[in-house]
Amino acid sequence: MKTFALAGNPNCGKTTLFNALTGSTAHVGNWPGVTVDKREGVYRGGSEKVNIVDLPGIYSLSPYTPEEVISRNFILDEKPDGIINIVDATNLERNLYLTTQLLEMDVPLIIALNMMDEVEKAGDSIDVKALESAIGVPVVAISALRKKGIKELMDRAIAMNSERKGVTVLGKSLAPKIERAKQFFAATDVSSPLFHAIKMLEGDEIELKHAGAQELFNEISAGQDMEAAVADERYTYISEHFSAAKNKKEKAALTKSDKVDKVLTHRIWGLPIFAVILLVIFHLTFSEDLLYIGAIAEAAGSPLPTFEDIGFAISEDTEIYENFGIALAACFYDGAVFSPGVILTNLLNLVLGYISYGIGLGVEAAGAADWAVGLINDGIVGGITAVLGFLPQILTLFLFFSILEDTGYMARVAFILDRIFRRFGLSGRAFMPMIMGFGCSLPAMINTRTLADEQERTATIRVIPFFSCGAKLPILTAIAGGFCALVGFDNVDLITYSMYLLGIIVAIVSVIVMRSTTMRGEVPPFIMELPAYHMPGFKNLMLHLWDKTKHFVKKAFTIIFASTIIIWFLQSFRWNWTFIADGSIQDSILASIGQFIQPLFTPLGFGSQLNEYGWVFAVAAITGLIAKENVIATFSVLAAMFVANFEGTEEGVAEAIVMIENTGITAPALISFIMFNMTTIPCFAAVATAKAELPKGRFGWTILFWLVTSYIVGTVVYTVGGWWWTLFIWLAVFAAIGTVIVLNNTGKIKLPSLRRRKG
Repeated sequence: MKTFALAGNPNCGKTTLFNALTGSTAHVGNWPGVTVDKREGVYRGGSEKVNIVDLPGIYSLSPYTPEEVISRNFILDEKPDGIINIVDATNLERNLYLTTQLLEMDVPLIIALNMMDEVEKAGDSIDVKALESAIGVPVVAISALRKKGIKELMDRAIAMNSERKGVTVLGKSLAPKIERAKQFFAATDVSSPLFHAIKMLEGDEIELKHAGAQELFNEISAGQDMEAAVADERYTYISEHFSAAKNKKEKAALTKSDKVDKVLTHRIWGLPIFAVILLVIFHLTFSEDLLYIGAIAEAAGSPLPTFEDIGFAISEDTEIYENFGIALAACFYDGAVFSPGVILTNLLNLVLGYISYGIGLGVEAAGAADWAVGLINDGIVGGITAVLGFLPQILTLFLFFSILEDTGYMARVAFILDRIFRRFGLSGRAFMPMIMGFGCSLPAMINTRTLADEQERTATIRVIPFFSCGAKLPILTAIAGGFCALVGFDNVDLITYSMYLLGIIVAIVSVIVMRSTTMRGEVPPFIMELPAYHMPGFKNLMLHLWDKTKHFVKKAFTIIFASTIIIWFLQSFRWNWTFIADGSIQDSILASIGQFIQPLFTPLGFGSQLNEYGWVFAVAAITGLIAKENVIATFSVLAAMFVANFEGTEEGVAEAIVMIENTGITAPALISFIMFNMTTIPCFAAVATAKAELPKGRFGWTILFWLVTSYIVGTVVYTVGGWWWTLFIWLAVFAAIGTVIVLNNTGKIKLPSLRRRKG
């Protein structure tokens, strides 16, 4: 089976084309030895099956970033049967810079001229035949988003000659130097000697490691800046030969994208508009009063009837299974119309309720022992279903963020933030991986490889977990719901939204502090072409959601599955390994461990000040270090014991509310618990990724940073929430720290350096 590699600039539509070619056959792994995602899939729409490898988005094949090294090594070492170079037709000149380097390799090449629909919409045109003639390789006009031209592209790619020698667009002035370098590499018997020769002329550090290459480079370059000379030659050739194929329509007015950008990227209103967009997203995901009709009716003194008002309580199992129609209706309305995210969550929880109920009846009918009943019902089924119940809201939120990214708006957010925070030592490029953290910390940390400055990269990796990923959403949703029940506040969406904003603020402040002290450095220039706005493809969005679902369900039935069994075992057995049949949870192994670590969390509000069962919050915080979903899985396992042994606690009450009712935790402590879990050490997978991505010697300090930051944030939230006047104390402390930093940076005082001295 042939193998084709997809190569192109970031934002050229490469991922969209990959999804269109491979569909459900795509799978994600890692490149050998590194943690950068490796995406592969199979194209089945042609005369033969073709393996498609999606290379990381790159601007060149020079070793400036790990992504460029990976792409270069794959083409040179793995020798694919061809390269499909995706070129953004709306930014032809810039994208063809990479093309001129791919042409220099001895690999068959075909150009996919993407986004041609956008070119035509703008009134421009590209002479594809003329471009193909000028470049010397096949060129096919496509629209990956609309799936136009893809069949022709793959048919021509499959039909390509398997042998091709590299050619260069560089002019006669460099020809003698190139030929001499080419002969040098041809003698070493490497593949694509022309490519290696030109890279050596550019001063490429990889090529200069060859024996004798450094001496030859010094002789040929004679002190000239060869890298700049080669780059100038490339752009000159592109402008004179390739760009002539594009005919641009004279435009007297702004494009639609330009008009939208005048509003969305406004110097003053750009950031508030982004905040409002986030608020709308959270309202559609979490609100239990979508249209506010419930709030309006209650304010008018005539609350709308709920199902409890007509004698039906959805929390009672017997009523659910005897009145399915009412239970189904209650998924959409119960005194107010629910948001789409809440409706989907209710529907899934109804299904999970039936499954749990059926399994429970089956276990009891089988006459299983008490410990087996507890293990299956409370340990396994209860923990897994509690976590899976949040999947709809996770996917709803992820869908909205994917739409913002695919439309091109997230790139604008990075532009807005760069303009605002550059004065604090931050660049917009650093905010791109931070924003990716809303989906998952792993690819977000990997994406920091695009940052050239090591200090900025380290600081960015450290704060990425503060941008709450989908795994933390169950904690936010459950505890926010418990908080609202405790204080009598109905808007769970506002609480969740506030926690996300608070996490972003902590991240920004942390980066500013690091870049002003231990991570000082120059802010690199941020150059990014903003893609034109366009509607996201439905299939592309669904594939993203499917990947997210598979990842979440896989974790639920592996890591979380094992964790719930361990938690159940520890809370069901004493140290002498006898089963606790009477529900005396305080005699369990887990209780003794929890009571031992509980005092550590006293400054955060969920420590020694809680009652005898308050240790459950400490245990949940610790289990969350393995996987954040474990926090709710822990609550579910322990709540089953509480519900069974506390009079007056209605069976079926949400796990978090059960914990609140039986531990005496306060509202400020609940917010502190959320913030601690949002900012502390992330899951084991994210920790492993951070260790692989951080420079040597930075990992231990990063773990300490996460612990200290989460402890401080939780303490501030709890003390200020419980005693408002402590706000002024904290402000004074932070002002003093800020003053010391400023004085140190201006040279008026000198603090000891934390950096390791050489020698």
